[in-house]
Amino acid sequence: MFRSKASNEPHATEADASSRSSRGLSRDLGAERAVHVGTRARLRAVARARRRYGRLLLALPLLLVVIVDVRIRGDRLLDLSGKHVASYLGAMAESAALWGLLLFAASARRGAARWVAALLFVLLATLSLGGQLYFHRQYATYLNLDATLFGTSLSASLFGQLRADGENFLRSVLPPLLLAIALVWLGRRVVRPGRTAWARAARLAAPAVVVAAFVLPCSYRTVQASTPDVIYFHAIGGLIKELVGVQTTAQVRPGLRTPPALPPVAPAPGPRRNVLFILTESVRADAACSARAPADADGAPGACPGTPRIDAAAPDRLPLTQMRSNASTTAIGLSVLWSGLQPIATREELHTAPLVFDYADAAGFDSAYWTSHHMMFANSRLYVQDLPVSHQCGATELDPLADIDLGADDRLLSAHVRSELPSLREPFLAVAHFGNTHVPYLVDPAEAPFQPALESKAPDDNDAYHNFYRNAVYRQDAAIAELIRFVRSSPVGERTVIVFTSDHGEAFREHGQLGHTGSILEEEIRVPGWVDAPPGTLTAAEEGALRAARDEPVFHTDVAPTLLDLMGLWDEPALAGYRAAMVGHSLLRPSPGPAALALTNCTGIWGCAFKNWGMMRGNMKLESRAWDTAWHCYDVLADPREQRDLGPAACGDLPRLADAIYGGPAGSVDVPVHLRDLAARPRRD
Repeated sequence: MFRSKASNEPHATEADASSRSSRGLSRDLGAERAVHVGTRARLRAVARARRRYGRLLLALPLLLVVIVDVRIRGDRLLDLSGKHVASYLGAMAESAALWGLLLFAASARRGAARWVAALLFVLLATLSLGGQLYFHRQYATYLNLDATLFGTSLSASLFGQLRADGENFLRSVLPPLLLAIALVWLGRRVVRPGRTAWARAARLAAPAVVVAAFVLPCSYRTVQASTPDVIYFHAIGGLIKELVGVQTTAQVRPGLRTPPALPPVAPAPGPRRNVLFILTESVRADAACSARAPADADGAPGACPGTPRIDAAAPDRLPLTQMRSNASTTAIGLSVLWSGLQPIATREELHTAPLVFDYADAAGFDSAYWTSHHMMFANSRLYVQDLPVSHQCGATELDPLADIDLGADDRLLSAHVRSELPSLREPFLAVAHFGNTHVPYLVDPAEAPFQPALESKAPDDNDAYHNFYRNAVYRQDAAIAELIRFVRSSPVGERTVIVFTSDHGEAFREHGQLGHTGSILEEEIRVPGWVDAPPGTLTAAEEGALRAARDEPVFHTDVAPTLLDLMGLWDEPALAGYRAAMVGHSLLRPSPGPAALALTNCTGIWGCAFKNWGMMRGNMKLESRAWDTAWHCYDVLADPREQRDLGPAACGDLPRLADAIYGGPAGSVDVPVHLRDLAARPRRD
């Protein structure tokens, strides 16, 4: 029995070991199954989190766009109603689809297409948001289709702008650039789309949505009831169409003039005088001295910090301290100054009306037009190429490498005029048109008294940027003063009347905008003005009328009548029909009283980048901009900074007259009444 028991013990031991092994294996398998189940649960949880947070990440670009828009113009967005709310919601849907699909495609795990999508996402986000931030800081509105079509030489102007203000442009685009890169990085870790049919369809839809963003219509005028990125893509899409020849909205620019042949006329009896019209660019009234400052206690001339050399060169000038342009765009200003028509005249009228050069030619005057402006800018040459003048030049005649925005150096223009003026036959009408005070402004660092001065357009640097502009005016002052001294010391000087003004002013965010063409507010339309007449060139009555007009509101619509009167042509019966179309009056004669005058940068000769218009009679101004659905009324003599809106009723019948001309305030009208015929028919020029 003992042997039997002993012989059975190994078997028992083996059985026990096998049992323990089985139990251990079961435990291991159970643990492994538990680990596997736990891993699968964690993976499912991660997958659910990725789906949840992935969707949120794909929606984040839209959220950021809206947040930026609210921070920039939240008050205006709160005023949206009806169709404008629907328009904004549609733009949000477009924005969400664009950024969401691009980011989804960029988040793929592998493949070359994800890099293309990533590049598009980063590039488009940087340009659209950064570009709109930069543009809004300057103009208090977003870049839109009208603005991109505003200048024909876009690339030259763009690179000139970047040279002048590249640092602030980089400050605007850098945050969107870094944010876009971060979103792509997060997308590849959170979104990571699989190979499902839906994912493939989404990746295929991304390019189509990108193309659609450039062609879909949106609300870009009036209240701009779209997100800033959608407005940007619509603008660039329209520009691309324009560049490749696809018809877009009419780009209104000066064309060829077709004036009538005027009959020969003879100047009326009176003083025989030459006329030199000196016209400058973007110089606002407070940057120059229309009148001499009062002498100090010792009898010394008062200070004129902005234009001291002109002040000394024409000490006896007769000032026009309340001179205003009827627009803040050069092309419009020239047509008004030279034709005497209002800016609301039709395109045909503005291209067929005789200009002061035509009248001078009919009267046997010699004529000249010299300018430092670049004739390639926005078809400028077309408008002036057929002037009946014996002497003419533009920027490239003075300097073949002239900048398209600045033009040639005004010192070159001054020297050129001084070289040619003695060859003019008397009597003559000559126009010297200076331009270096146009943005980006030409400054001499060695002669820049206004400090601190910076080229930066950043809002925080606004005062320094304004000083930079004032230094450009100071530099130009030397060139113009040298011309005036030359004329006064020349044989023709004692018989030459000099008329001086600027085409328009320049804004420095007094009402949010920067530069010009954006409004008809004082900073953009109030300009310097004066007449310098040697003894004997004016009658006593003419001089008395000019002195009486010193502090009265006068306008650029009064300049052409005054020039005609200086040439002895204002009363010429053969010109009565043309004179009837002029709303202004000669400043050499007593004022007939204030007339109701149109003010606008939206005309038949130049399309506005930003809608703005109104009217003025005497010291009362009615005004509106693209986002205004009600008129504003200001008394510009009592409130020269236009801080107190008196309400439309304070402007008398101006709202009624303006409604008839434009159709209402700029924010309530898509195409103003005075331009509807132009918008409805194709142009041939």
